[in-house]
Amino acid sequence: MDFTRTIQKSTKNKLSRQKLFQKSRRILLFLFICCSFITNGQSGPDFKILADKAFLKLYQNSDECISYTQGILVSDQNTEHKIVLQNIISQAFAMKGDYVQSVNIFAQKEDSDPKNELSYFMQIFSDYNLADQYQNLGLYNQSKRIISQLLSDQKLLKSNDPALRITTAKLYQLQALNSGINKDYPAAFKNLDKSNQYLNNDNEENRILKTENRIFHSAYLLKQNRMVKYKVLIESIISDLEHQKNQPFLLALAYESLSQYYFLKQDYTTSVEKLEAGRFLIENLPFNNLKIKIYESLSRSYYALHNDVKYHQYNKLYNDLKTKTDASSKEGIRYIIKLVETSQNKSIEFQKLMFLKSFLPLILALFLIVVGLFTYFLITKSKNKDLKKQFDFFEKQSNEKLQPVLLNKAFSTTKDAVTTKMSRGKEDEILQKLEEFEKSNRYLNKNMSLSMLSSQMEINPKYLSEVINNKEKNFNGYINKLRINHIVQLLKNDSTFLNYKVSYLAEYSGFSSHSAFTTVFKSVTGMSPNAYIQEISKTKAI
Repeated sequence: MDFTRTIQKSTKNKLSRQKLFQKSRRILLFLFICCSFITNGQSGPDFKILADKAFLKLYQNSDECISYTQGILVSDQNTEHKIVLQNIISQAFAMKGDYVQSVNIFAQKEDSDPKNELSYFMQIFSDYNLADQYQNLGLYNQSKRIISQLLSDQKLLKSNDPALRITTAKLYQLQALNSGINKDYPAAFKNLDKSNQYLNNDNEENRILKTENRIFHSAYLLKQNRMVKYKVLIESIISDLEHQKNQPFLLALAYESLSQYYFLKQDYTTSVEKLEAGRFLIENLPFNNLKIKIYESLSRSYYALHNDVKYHQYNKLYNDLKTKTDASSKEGIRYIIKLVETSQNKSIEFQKLMFLKSFLPLILALFLIVVGLFTYFLITKSKNKDLKKQFDFFEKQSNEKLQPVLLNKAFSTTKDAVTTKMSRGKEDEILQKLEEFEKSNRYLNKNMSLSMLSSQMEINPKYLSEVINNKEKNFNGYINKLRINHIVQLLKNDSTFLNYKVSYLAEYSGFSSHSAFTTVFKSVTGMSPNAYIQEISKTKAI
């Protein structure tokens, strides 16, 4: 009996354990389903942590950031996560000066199935991503157009979603940079303030963007010669970054900014000290774009200190790296313009294919769809018009280095000289854009050409050439006058430039050689650069 009871008790215990095991399996299965649902959501907590760490690495080491983020990308199948991670990788390549790879990573989103409707977040982030690419490649008008359209969306501006809010902050930051490029500093400050309104201290990405905004704010204060406020702000930024000890890119950028302050104060020794501190932080890191800025500033400061050895050392580093990144930038521009056009054409072809495969019972419905597709085709082709023109311009762009200078704003053209059908309104529009161009320093770019300028202004190069040729002999003569008049103003207003060698003045103003600069300078001013400098020096001595 005791043995039988023991068996029965043992059997009951086994049944109880089996029931408990089955219940446990149900609970575990339920938890797994819940976790899977959360992971497939837009911003699961695990992804937030991983993405935030990837963004932090972006400012610590571009190569490590790329490797780390690609590892996450391989294992994460969420479409929205992928586009965020690809943007981080793309930015890392841009910070290295590898614009072709940057655009290539951006292009990978095109592999997504067109049948899958994009979420609102993906639509916004995809457009931001494109604006960011344009910004990196110097196509500021294209970037500005996308950003302005996005920031007019009240749904985006009023959203409380963290991912959308930080995207909005980035859009306002890009808009501030565009304003700064156009020297509209009040608008730049306003956009930076709006960017900060969408940021908090919840994670590294928010904190880094806030620090970037402070650095940009300080730079615009310096541009306005508000020296006291600038110095207080930039030293506060540097103090904060030095305590963090994990932000080499931002700290080096802040040092480079502070060096400009000391250079303007003609304290070239301290300027070099700050630049060398920044260079030391990133010398072994792949932040090539920032290295270009630091090398250029170092060569300038060492030149002011009459240290020819160091000047030539850093000037060579600057020229070698700048040439490499400029070539990559040109290829990136061609690639992205062709990519955007191809993407839109693929969308049209996909719609046609779906139409052919569909079965419509009524002829009227078929007719309406045909009309709808044809209308959609015309609208899309119209939108592609500017992008096609830009692509043609870049294909025709030559590698010839030009030598330009300041043109009088009193531009006038005559209808008799016009060979192409161009309205008076179009002519006035071109003149207005040329006036804005002359107020900037973009003509100092050694690679400036008619095709590049027409692309940036979004103007037919024939029209642009026609207007310029009515005032000047050709485009080269126009740019030559802008550059020479710019350096003339610097020689008149800044005594520092009177001490520079003619070869440095030639390079600074965008000329390819000392001889070309001297020839053009004499043709514009009637005297050689050395003779002109002597005359200015005599005037200042009196």
